Amino acid sequence: MLASILAAFTLAQGPSLPKLPDIKREPQVTYVDRSGAVLGVRGGQYAPPVNIDKLPAYVPAAFIAIEDRRFYEHSGFDAVGIARAIVTDIAKGRAAQGASTITQQLARNLYLTNDRTAERKAHELLYSVQLEQVYSKKQILALYLSRTYFGAGAYGLEAAAQRYFNKPAANLTVREAAMLAGIMKSPTNYNPADNPQKSADRTKLVLDAMVDTGAIRASDRARALSQTPKVWKTSPTGPAQYFIDYIDGQTRQLVGNPKQDMVVETTLDLPAEQAAGEAAKTVVARYAKQKIGQAAVVSVDGQGRIRAMVGGIEYSTSPFNRAVDAHRQAGSAWKPFVYLTALEAGRTPDDMVVDEPITIANWTPRNFEPEFLGSITLEHALAESVNTVAARLADEVGRPQVASTARRVGIVSPINTDPAMALGTTLVTPLEMAQAYTAFGNGGGRVAAYGIERIRGANGQVLWRHKDIAPAPAINNPALGELDRMMRQVLVSGTGTRAAIPGYDLAGKTGTTSDYKDAWFCGFTGSLTTVVWMGRDDAKPMRRITGGIAPAELWHDYMRVALKRLPSGPIAPGPAVPDAVAQPIPVVDPGPATAGPPVAQPAPGLGAQLKDLFGLSSKP
Repeated sequence: MLASILAAFTLAQGPSLPKLPDIKREPQVTYVDRSGAVLGVRGGQYAPPVNIDKLPAYVPAAFIAIEDRRFYEHSGFDAVGIARAIVTDIAKGRAAQGASTITQQLARNLYLTNDRTAERKAHELLYSVQLEQVYSKKQILALYLSRTYFGAGAYGLEAAAQRYFNKPAANLTVREAAMLAGIMKSPTNYNPADNPQKSADRTKLVLDAMVDTGAIRASDRARALSQTPKVWKTSPTGPAQYFIDYIDGQTRQLVGNPKQDMVVETTLDLPAEQAAGEAAKTVVARYAKQKIGQAAVVSVDGQGRIRAMVGGIEYSTSPFNRAVDAHRQAGSAWKPFVYLTALEAGRTPDDMVVDEPITIANWTPRNFEPEFLGSITLEHALAESVNTVAARLADEVGRPQVASTARRVGIVSPINTDPAMALGTTLVTPLEMAQAYTAFGNGGGRVAAYGIERIRGANGQVLWRHKDIAPAPAINNPALGELDRMMRQVLVSGTGTRAAIPGYDLAGKTGTTSDYKDAWFCGFTGSLTTVVWMGRDDAKPMRRITGGIAPAELWHDYMRVALKRLPSGPIAPGPAVPDAVAQPIPVVDPGPATAGPPVAQPAPGLGAQLKDLFGLSSKP
C-alpha cells in the first residue's frame, strides 16, 4: 500500500496527467408548493452545485474546519496528513487511518467507490490533483457540498437542511451547520434524527474546530450550544411524496423526460399538507385498538386545485397512494348523489318520508340503528343517514339517474346500478369523491382536480402552464341550495357532529361500509372540500369505526388548520342555471354503468376488497 501511495504521490507531481473524466449529473425535477417551498425532487440523485455565495460564511467553514483545515492551502491532497496516516498504518500493520481532503472526498464521490484499497487511494490522489487544476476552490467546495451524503436519503447540503431542519441551507444557524458537518464522519452514527446524543457530541467537536480555525468566536460557540434546533424525526415533506408521485408522471407526459433541470410549481400548500399528514397519523394511532390500518386525505379548492393529498400514514414504509389508487366502497357518503337526484326531480328537504322495512328486488336494506324512525323529513333522513329512505328514493327516481348525477359532478369510476347502489356499493377513490363534492360547495360547478400550475426550465423559461377553466355548471337551483341545507344538518345534529368547527359554514356526509371495512367523512365549505377515508389495505373489518368517529375527527383536526391557511368562505348556492342539468357535462373516462351485484375492483396489490353486499347493511 505504501508503495502505491508513494507512486501516486510522485506521479501527481509530474508534468502530465490523464484527462479528467466528465462529471455526470442527471437532470432533476424539483417540485415546489404554491408558495415556492420545496416539496421534493425526482430524477437524478445529485442537485446542481451549491451556490457558496448565498450561504452564511460559517456554513462552508464548518465543513472545512472539521474535514479539511488546510483546504485553501493544499493542491488536492494534504502531505502532512498523508505522512501521519502512513506512520499510523505502518505501526498498526493495516490501513487504519485516512487523510482524505475535501478534494479527495469529492474525487471519490465523483469517480470511485469506497473500497479501502491502495489502488483506489492512488486513483483518488490523482483525481484530486486534477480537480484542483481544473476547478477553483469555490467550485470544488460547491460540488462537494452538493454530492455529499447526509443520511436519511439526503444527498447534498440543501436536501439535508430541508430533511433535518425543514429550511433552506441559506437559513441554517451556526449550530445547525455544525450538526450537518458532523454527519460527514458517519451518516449513520451521527444522524441527528436517529442518534441525537452522538450528534450533539460530534457537534461540539465541530464547533471547537470552528473556533480554532477562526470561523467563529468563542461567544458564537457558547450561543450555538445554548440553542436546541428542532430536528425532524421524519421528513417534514414526507406526506407530500404521495402527491409528487401522483403528478410526476403527469409532468413527464406534459414535457417529456427532462433534458434539463426543471421546476414544477404545484397547487399544494405545504403547511396544510403537513397538518393533514400529522392528523392522519395521530388519529390512526388514537384508534389503534380498533384496527384502523391506513388513512387518506384529499383537499380540493373551489377551482379544483389540490391543496393537500395524503395517501397513507407513512410514505417511507408504504408509498402506495390510497388517495388516488385505492378504489373503495363509498358507503353512505354516496347518498348525497341520491338526494340531489330526488331534489332535482321536485322533492324538498321538508317532504315527509317513512323509515320502515322495505324490500327491493329481493333485497332488504337495514339501518345502522335497529329501530325504525317512522315518519320523518328528507332532511332528517339524510342527517341520520337512514338507509331505507335512501334505497326507496333511488328506486323511485331511478338508479341510472342517480349514476348520471354522480358522473355529472365528478365521479369517474364505473357505477353499478343494482338496488344496493343507493347505499354506496360503487368503488371510488378519495380524489374523485373530493372532486365531486366540490360542486356542492362552489356554487354547483364541476371541477377537474389538478395539481400542476406551471413547469419551468432551468433558465426560467415556461415550458407548460395550466389553462384556467371555469367550473362547468353541473347543479341547478333550488336543488343545490336545498342539498347544502340538508348536508349542513349532518354536522349540526346528525352523524357528523364530531367534524363541526364553530364559526365556519360547513356541510358534509359520513360514510361507512358493511362490516366496517371503509369509513369516510366528506365535507366542504364554499371554497374548500376535504375527503377523508380510513380502512385497511387487506380489506378486513375495523372494530366499529364509522365515518362519524375517526374520519370525522381527522377531518376536524385537519380543517381546523387548513381553514386558517386557505381561502374559505360560506357555501355558495350559486346563481340559477336553467339548463345546467340538461347540459352535457364533459367527464374523464366515466366508465360504463353496470347492472347486477357490485364487482370488486381492487387497487394494485390490495387483493379483493369487498364482497357482494346484497342483503347487508350500509352504516352512516
